[in-house]
Amino acid sequence: MKSPQSVDVLLRAAGIICSRDGGGLKAHLKTIRHSRRIIFIGCGTSYNAALAARPLIEELSGIPVTMEIASDLLDRQGPIYRDATAVFVSQSGETADTLLALEYALKIGALCVGITNTVGSTLARKTHCGVHINAGCEIGVASTKSNNSYDHDGIGYWSQQKSSQTRSEAIAKNLSGLPGKVSEVLKLDNEMRDLAVSLIDTQSLLIFGRGYNYATAMEGALKVKEVALMHSEGLLAGEMKHGPLALVDETLPVIVIATRVIQQLQARKGRLIIMCSEGDTSNVCPNESCRFIEVPQVEDCLQPVINIIPLQLLAYHLTVLRGHDVDQPRNLAKV
Repeated sequence: MKSPQSVDVLLRAAGIICSRDGGGLKAHLKTIRHSRRIIFIGCGTSYNAALAARPLIEELSGIPVTMEIASDLLDRQGPIYRDATAVFVSQSGETADTLLALEYALKIGALCVGITNTVGSTLARKTHCGVHINAGCEIGVASTKSNNSYDHDGIGYWSQQKSSQTRSEAIAKNLSGLPGKVSEVLKLDNEMRDLAVSLIDTQSLLIFGRGYNYATAMEGALKVKEVALMHSEGLLAGEMKHGPLALVDETLPVIVIATRVIQQLQARKGRLIIMCSEGDTSNVCPNESCRFIEVPQVEDCLQPVINIIPLQLLAYHLTVLRGHDVDQPRNLAKV
């Protein structure tokens, strides 16, 4: 429930990050702008948060952005060149695989940027420059506030770089009102509890998203999986016909973050739960056969910050109703 405060703190800090030498970024701006590519490296929630920011960073910077899971990068010794900027994302700043990947990139000679929630962490000390997201302490094993803060940390920074004036102004306007929108969407708590009650005996859950909200689907599924101990998969909606559609029937709940695949899922009698903007239900599903989660509408690149919160609430209530510990998921520890 502290997401609005963490968002507000981060937004106030964003002016410092961009106008002064916050984390040493300013001294390396020229190198970043001339990078052949930007590589985001992380694990779990940190990876998903970077994935959400990727489309906008590509749009605003004009630089290709690639994604790497830290352990996979190490296993295959993936190529990182000196003219790349490697961005390492870790809530704790102590994630073992991410730190090993950092050592690998440093030996190659690439510029290494850190994004973390922990001042003085190994990641903060060993990278050339970086950003502290100021999300506040994450008490539980599963990160939530940090995920919500990572996204618009990158967005707030890159929106002030190579970008059209109109787009930058629209993002800035929406950023300033974001804490209020987060508070508004948290009012869906009771509605998400009712949804959790209806799903308590379900064995699996699919979440479809595309564009900015592919990462939302991935992160929402991860939260349900790690704390509610329920099988859940986040899937790219555009890939639905290439396998996942075979799973859909009247018994399988499917959350769709409003995309063009809704009609195809309805045709298979899918048990649909649709997340869409407030007042847009008739356009998304005219026959009213679906259950809706209505969220405030913001600029498209910021929508994942809003859309992930109902899924976090759903994961929380499923966990409580199933009798599990929200802060200490089975077999997991803080990394």
